[in-house]
Formats: sequence, structure tokens, C-alpha cells
Amino acid sequence: MSSADSAGAERALIELAAASIRDAFEGYNGHFRAITQRARKRFEQNDWQGARSDAVERIELYDRCVAAMGARLSAQLESRAQDKALWAGIRLHHAELIAPLLDQELYKTFYNTLTRRFFGTRGVDPEIEFIALSIEPTDRITHPVARRSYAAIGDLSALFSRVLEDYRFEVDYAQRERCAAALAARIREQLTEFEAPGVRAIELMETVFYRERRAYLVGRVFGETRFAPLVIALVHAEDGIRADALITDRAQVAVLFGYTRSYFHADLATVGDAVVFLRTLLPHKPVDELYTVLGRAKQGKTERYRHFFAHLQRQADESFVHADGERGMVMAVFTLPSYPVVFKLIRDRFAYPKNIARAEVEEKYRLVFHHDRVGRLVDAQQFRHLRFPKAQFAPALLAELLEGCRDTVQADGEDLVFSHCYIERRLRPLNLYLREVAPELARAAIVDYGQSIKDLARSNIFPGDLLLKNFGMSRSGRAIFYDYDELCFVTECRFRALPEARDNDEEMHAGAWFYVADNDVFPEQFPRFLGLSADLHAALMEAHDEIFTVGWWLALQERIRAGALADVAPYPARLRV
Repeated sequence: MSSADSAGAERALIELAAASIRDAFEGYNGHFRAITQRARKRFEQNDWQGARSDAVERIELYDRCVAAMGARLSAQLESRAQDKALWAGIRLHHAELIAPLLDQELYKTFYNTLTRRFFGTRGVDPEIEFIALSIEPTDRITHPVARRSYAAIGDLSALFSRVLEDYRFEVDYAQRERCAAALAARIREQLTEFEAPGVRAIELMETVFYRERRAYLVGRVFGETRFAPLVIALVHAEDGIRADALITDRAQVAVLFGYTRSYFHADLATVGDAVVFLRTLLPHKPVDELYTVLGRAKQGKTERYRHFFAHLQRQADESFVHADGERGMVMAVFTLPSYPVVFKLIRDRFAYPKNIARAEVEEKYRLVFHHDRVGRLVDAQQFRHLRFPKAQFAPALLAELLEGCRDTVQADGEDLVFSHCYIERRLRPLNLYLREVAPELARAAIVDYGQSIKDLARSNIFPGDLLLKNFGMSRSGRAIFYDYDELCFVTECRFRALPEARDNDEEMHAGAWFYVADNDVFPEQFPRFLGLSADLHAALMEAHDEIFTVGWWLALQERIRAGALADVAPYPARLRV
């Protein structure tokens, strides 16, 4: 074959591979949207089990599509499947193909995932990957997201009536005019800071957001000189669709779009313009969390990586250190103090009394990834083959990682490479928080800790270890569980009352004198190990004493086994209409 023929064949192979990767992402994206579009029907039919199945199917879709495309590429490229020079050409041509597209960043992430599967890249490889640490990808997006605008002419009730008329379902609204009047009253109560003449207009994204048992209309409300976020929550009640809540408080909207919630099902033709719009509502919300909560978890990981490593380059003199809190038996946890995440590595060996294997720990994290987190479980993103400068680790931390996490941590020249780790938002451990804050905040926190256990239990999650050190406090004052190695389903537990001792020998026995199986749980023992002051213990018992009784848990198990699904509202009762 002549050199010209050889060059032509290579060009054809590059074009074929680049186009195939583009087409594979578009096939994935079409399937993603098809699943997402089911959400409306699930809401209209009160099909909550179907909605949960859709959520799991959509989460698993990305890896399935990547695996299928990887097999196709292997067949196309044959012996050159790991030819870096060829892949460099594929990357350049792929960039040309997707250059006009608003969501080109999603295409790049899909491409990068494929290269990492083919090459097992440790760190990043700019020769064959798309790398842009210094660029905020949404900055170039000027295309406005599709939305509807409503001028506040006359009565606000009439405005909200028009809104509800525009967002119709196969099921009628129950007392639409009454709902509109209630929304008008609620917005006047919440926006007292809007100077006269008050509300001037509202605008809402055309796309309806669905999650769990609710549909959400998302947008902004404008006054004379300022605006606020606006979210209207809808529920499907026995008599039809009703407005359940109106939210204009930015902190509460941030919780709704937060890292402790399952992902929205919102059918967006393009994603980047929606992220840009949502950032106007939540300017302090990291862009990675917005992509993630929209169901684009891989893009969320890309943006978290991009933002963190750009930050790390600027903080070259700062060291990674142990995260605050008690040393974990299963995980080594560290952080960069100036950045609000923690890194969690599974230890090679677990201290007594932990009786669990590494694979089981990973399975617990997969369970959380797939389950309804009800606002009480932190989203843990799994990363592989991350590379960090060894010099940026504090000596004590470095020694611990190299000694206790050898299966995960490898020294590579001047770097450390982590073959596997989880990254989560950093929370203040509850046991430390209670010591540091004023008494009224401590009481509110311990009461919310009890509510957290209830919320998790109603979603069929038992934390396993209820010690305060395994919960953290978010900036919004919510107790969040983050230690998953003993987590299990409520329906897998055997809740028991403590047997009464039959004689002095049993009464004075140093340990349990009765048989205890791995899944046995004794709720009345919970408070003994919390180490609470008398005041905090009293506050917890006054608000949630039932969670320390066997009967409450047994009754809950019966309801879950009968098919009852939790409905944990993602906003406080005071916001309901």
C-alpha cells in the first residue's frame, strides 16, 4: 500500500471511530431522555414503584452504553485499539464533529470514559483526553433555556391560575383556583422584602422536574429591583393534582437541588443551558452538583475533577490532612482544608469488631447510589486512578495511606495514584458539632438526628451504626448519614427486646449473656452509646422516643413489606400551601 493510500485508510479509520463515538453518545442520550420522559406518566398514574425502577435503569444506562461502544470500537480498531497516535487523531476529529453543539462537554466526557477504559489511564493523559482545568465549560453557553414568563397584572391569584393552566396533566387539578389563591398568599408571605409594588413577574422553565412523588415548576420571581428563586411543588393527591409547597428561600432551594437527594427526571433537550439558568437561582451551588442532580452523574464527576484539580494547582503549598472526626475502622478519610470535600479510601484490613470484606463495603456504596436518599445520605462519587502530588500530603497522613491502604495507593515517582476512592461533600461530624455550638443549635441538631433516623428507616434504610460520629451536619443544619459500611435494609434486620437476666450471673456478665446474630438489633440500647448530655438526651427522647422501642421498628417493617413507600417531603412543613 502506498503512503497516500495508508494515510487515507488511517483518516477513514479516524473518521469512522470519531463518528461512532458521537453517535453512541447520541444513542445513550436518546435512551436517557426516553426513560426520563416516563416520569410524567408515572406521576399522573401514581406509579411510584415504576418511577423507582426508572431511576435505577437510568443510573445503570451510562455504563451499559459505554461497554457496548467499547466492544464496537475494539472491532473497528482491531490491533490499533491502543494506538495512542491513532486516538490523538480521533480526539481531534471528534472535537470538530461536536464543536457546534451546546452540550459538547457531555460528548467529551463520554469520549474520555472510553479512552480510560481502553488505556487504564492513571491520572490524565492530555495526548488522548479532553482536559481543560482552567475553563468553566458553561461560560460559553449563551443560549437561553426554554421558559415561560408571566407578568403580574392585577391579582396574583389570576397569575398563578394561568401558570397552572399552562402546566396541565392528564389528571385534573383539584380545585385549581383554590390552589392558585393559596400560592398567591404564600408568595406574599415569603417575599415581604420585595419593595412596592411587590411581585412584578415570574418566569418558569418549560420543563417540569420530577422526583419521587412530586413534580416541580422551577424558575424565578421578579420584584422591582431584585429577584428570588421560585419553586412550586405539585403532588398527586386522591382528588387530583394539588400545589403542595411554594419555595422562594434560596437555602431551601439549594437543599432541594442538593447532594443528599436522588436525581431529578427532567426532560431537557440540552443540559448546559439549564445548568446556566439554575446557577442564577443558586450562584453558590457547585456546577458539578447541578449536573449530577439533573441525572448527569458522569458529567458531575468530570466537573468536580476539573474544579478540584484547578483549585489544587492554585493551592500548591497546602497539604492534605486527616479529616476531622474519629479515625474510621474501614475508611481512611482525608481532606484539603480549603476545599469542601473529603476523600475516602478503603483500608486493607479492618479493625475489630468490623466483620466485613472490601467487596461488601463497595456494595454498600452501590446500594446508596441506586437508592432513594431522602435527603439523609450523602452522594458518594466513585473515582479510579486519581493522581496527586506526594509532596502535598502531611507526613502522618502519607505514612498511614502507604501502610494501611496498599491495595489502593501506589507511589509513582513524585506522585500517589489512588486506584479507587470515594469523594463526598465535607460535613461537620455531629459529635464535634454538638460540642462546638450554642445549646439551642445543639438541641435542634439532635432532634434532626432523630428525624434523620426516621426518614432513613421509612425509606427502608437502617444505618447499622447510629453513633453520632457517623452523622454530619450540613450548612443548612440537617443531620446527614455518611458511614455506609454497616448500612442495610430495615427489612433485613431482626429487631429484638433485650432479654431479662434470669439470675445474678447473667445480670453481672461482662458481655451479652444471650445469643446475638449479625442482624439482631436492640433499639432500647441505642441511647446508651450516644454520650449525650442530660439536656440533649431529654430533647431527643421528647421528640423521637419511639425509635428506641422494638414496636416502632416492627410496625415499620410490616408497612414496608406490605408495599408502603416512604414520602419524605424535601422541604419543611412551613413552606406548604
